[in-house]
Amino acid sequence: MAVPVIAVFGSSRTAPGSPAWAQAEAWGRIAAEHGFAVASGGYGGSMEAVSRGAKDAGGLVIGVTAPDLFKSRSGANAHVDLELPAPTLTGRIERILEVSRAALALPGGLGTLTEILVAWNLAYIQRLQRERPFPIGVDAAWRELLRPHLELGEREIQLLAFLESAEDVRAFLGSIDR
Repeated sequence: MAVPVIAVFGSSRTAPGSPAWAQAEAWGRIAAEHGFAVASGGYGGSMEAVSRGAKDAGGLVIGVTAPDLFKSRSGANAHVDLELPAPTLTGRIERILEVSRAALALPGGLGTLTEILVAWNLAYIQRLQRERPFPIGVDAAWRELLRPHLELGEREIQLLAFLESAEDVRAFLGSIDR
């Protein structure tokens, strides 16, 4: 039986020992405790914290790296079990989503926002095609940015689950079809 995978997006700038690192490590641990492997960009920051949390809980860790894009990075973090190189940034995001059943998004910057938007657009298209939308859980810190405005209405916002606590993460993971 294949292990279901959850994508986890977050900042490469998250520092060890920071509250954001602890949150990312906890989300990785929770995912593994719920029987998920985690897939991330595989480098440092939140990606490493998620990987460490999942690994410490006995989970499988997948890192989708982009060595041609990030030449200064020396490879996947030490907790990655399986490194999947991708040729481009968009290819990297697509690969992470292809192997995953759902996505979680921690606080982050432009890269994390890009990952959220790609996953969100995938869910939107699936709903248009009358398929079950790709589940996306995002840290509640994204709520103000990802709110109804411009041409985004409440119907689009409802494709996102805003997560305010570890209990919310557990409930979100428990709702995903295996």
